[in-house]
Amino acid sequence: MALFQHVCSMPLARAMRSRSLTISSCAVTVPSLKKPSHADSHVLLGMSEQELQQVAADFGQESYRGKQLHHLLYKRKAKGIQDFSNLPQAFRKDLEDAGWRVGRSPVHHSVTAADGTVKLLIKLEDNRLVETVGIPVEDDKGSVRLTACVSSQVGCPLRCSFCATGKGGFSRNLQRHEIVEQVLAIEDLFKHRVTNVVFMGMGEPMLNLKAVLEAHRCLNKDVQIGQRMITISTVGVPNTIKRLASHKLQSTLAVSLHAPNQKLRESIVPSAKSYPLDAIMKDCRDYFLETNRRVSFEYTLLAGVNDSVEHAKELAELLHNWGRNYHVNLIPFNPIEGSEYRRPYKKAVLAFTSALESRKITASVRQTRGLDASAACGQLRNEFQKSPLLAESDPPQSQLDIAVAC
Repeated sequence: MALFQHVCSMPLARAMRSRSLTISSCAVTVPSLKKPSHADSHVLLGMSEQELQQVAADFGQESYRGKQLHHLLYKRKAKGIQDFSNLPQAFRKDLEDAGWRVGRSPVHHSVTAADGTVKLLIKLEDNRLVETVGIPVEDDKGSVRLTACVSSQVGCPLRCSFCATGKGGFSRNLQRHEIVEQVLAIEDLFKHRVTNVVFMGMGEPMLNLKAVLEAHRCLNKDVQIGQRMITISTVGVPNTIKRLASHKLQSTLAVSLHAPNQKLRESIVPSAKSYPLDAIMKDCRDYFLETNRRVSFEYTLLAGVNDSVEHAKELAELLHNWGRNYHVNLIPFNPIEGSEYRRPYKKAVLAFTSALESRKITASVRQTRGLDASAACGQLRNEFQKSPLLAESDPPQSQLDIAVAC
């Protein structure tokens, strides 16, 4: 995926003004219950209050210790068990001895764009790097909306032709805590609460839907970000829109179309061969009927490829054929090194928008942010860690062509 574009390590108000680039008693223990039973069960971040109370109980602690853990993780934003100063030392030691950890990773690198946007590289436990972006927007009344654009995978297997993430290859899915920690990292840097989350960073969220949904629950219930302030984006993976609809979330589904017909879409999005445009549109229509939530469509404008008025007319016809509750976000291409694509001129963007609006299609042009901060999704990561990903094999084709079993 590849949409938001941004990066800082200063309070929010200062970031909004900045115009320069900045790189920048003893506990009773129960040994048989302490060891984790699966890969990420020894990570506290991402757990609900009820789950944390069970962890405390497993170590012979009262349930209120679980509430304390919850407060430490999501209010105090503790980064290590050594920071749990209000817990008994014996309990902390038992947690550490059993291999439990918070699940927060260090920031490997950060870049601040002139517009105050922050792009971070977070260094995961296996030394992989993943991107996340903080996007501050101040309205006329001085209120600030801070959006965190989060990644769901290390790299991406879908290889959309215009996307820097795809060019860097694919490594693995992110675990739930590795998604949640991106939001907390943005809050740490801006010293401000994240108000909106968009799953539009590195990777295809629908290929990691289990972890994405677990992270969504945590962000909503524990970090306390409203469901309607969360957007899940996808370029399209067969059967997964139906699966998402079954959860009846109040969050926004954003589908990356990038073309008004199947042939052109296949040339831009290789994975489109396994998920025809009509099938996507039917699933989007059914999604609206199931959830009563309007679907948004992302459309990256590529100069001379998909940005003509005729393309806009064709897109309007496609949307009208499949319903009336759609919105189109137009995204002028964010140039990346080595790409054959070009950013369209403003005149072409305005003509495309006008053609949609004259045909009663609601459209908006997304403001490009952080162009001076390696803003394209995956671009900054590739500057620091490209070769390690090339050694990894892509997932089997079956993972891309069929729904991932729930």
